[in-house]
Amino acid sequence: MKITFIGLGIMGQAMASNLLKNGTALTVYNRSLEKAEPLRALGATVAQNAEEAVADADLVISMLADPSAVDQTFLSESGILKHMKPNSTWIDCSTVDPEFSRISAAAAQKSEVAFIDAPVAGSKPQAEAAVLSFFVGTTAEGIAPFEALLLQMGQKVIPFGTAGQGSSFKMVVNMLLGQSMVVFSEAIQLGTALNIDPEFLLKTLPKLPVTTPFTALKTDNISSNTYPTHFPLEHMLKDLRLATQAYSSAGKRLAVAETVKAQFEGAAEAGKSRQDFSAIHAYLTS
Repeated sequence: MKITFIGLGIMGQAMASNLLKNGTALTVYNRSLEKAEPLRALGATVAQNAEEAVADADLVISMLADPSAVDQTFLSESGILKHMKPNSTWIDCSTVDPEFSRISAAAAQKSEVAFIDAPVAGSKPQAEAAVLSFFVGTTAEGIAPFEALLLQMGQKVIPFGTAGQGSSFKMVVNMLLGQSMVVFSEAIQLGTALNIDPEFLLKTLPKLPVTTPFTALKTDNISSNTYPTHFPLEHMLKDLRLATQAYSSAGKRLAVAETVKAQFEGAAEAGKSRQDFSAIHAYLTS
């Protein structure tokens, strides 16, 4: 099987690296070609353009920033979907809204390409350690030919049956993640205002059953007021926008998510877009 990986940002770089470290032959492409050089050193073939990357591929895996990037790369007039071989497969690991995944699936079908949405749970540390979870918009039988490859990059593959449903679950997960980060930050703020030692709060709160476990991974960031990027704040903002837009399209409103989205928008406007999403704490306490 000839495999191509497109999109070598924080997540894609680690995911492609794990494929190569497992002995999988891989062609890689990124719009900024310098990001492919570390993978060349691991044995990857580096394509000079996207059309070259997919021309002979049996499987194309993409990990791009947002629906706009996926659309421009694959679906637009100059997109590469039309350059993929008939009967090849496109697995999109990007976090997009479910309707966009269904649009991608329909476009792929017209090009005689199989499409699977497979967004992941996890950020940079989980990608590097190959412990991601894949939420796939197909059946167990549909993902079976590719499951071993996905498990070179992760530890769990969860099928959701139909196109768009993997993206649907990822939207739910990331909305909860963003909200939980703000709730944790506000708990720290309240405790500090009530004269409880902030370091005690940071050590104790993540261990309580009422607290989302991932917050333990963010306490060093808050304590040191440094926010190295594992999951960019701008991507969290994008995911919250997708979630609220998807719900509002049904004429409904996610009140808490709308409030949290506004807080992340403020943090982005304050220059924290490229910091880790836990930098929302620095914004809320500024």
